[in-house]
Amino acid sequence: QVQLVESGGGLAQAGGSLRLSCAASGLTFSNYGMGWFRQVQGKEHEFVTGISWSGGSTYYVDSVKGRFTISRDNVKNTVYLQMDSLKPEDTAMYYCAADKTGGGRYRIGFVYWGQGTQVTVSS
Repeated sequence: QVQLVESGGGLAQAGGSLRLSCAASGLTFSNYGMGWFRQVQGKEHEFVTGISWSGGSTYYVDSVKGRFTISRDNVKNTVYLQMDSLKPEDTAMYYCAADKTGGGRYRIGFVYWGQGTQVTVSS
């Protein structure tokens, strides 16, 4: 079965950095767009960033542009999220997801989800 396993979350200070990883198995990784979403308790999932199957296209929510970078390694079946200049408002549970359309952009295409990794940014 498909598994997406996130790692790398934790506690960081404002202005600091964290790098999240998501290891995928049970699917042909290079066929899928990938994305990162986040959720604050009591709110809906928010799309943070996505990357197309080839890595050629990336998308970011405005609030993280210039601070976060998504990348992927289709040999290691892993997608990464480099988070720099962290802010307290980045505090959330971060989820990795796989997009069956390959685009990595639209919520409707994301069909597989990881269990999440918590990111907490202190001021």
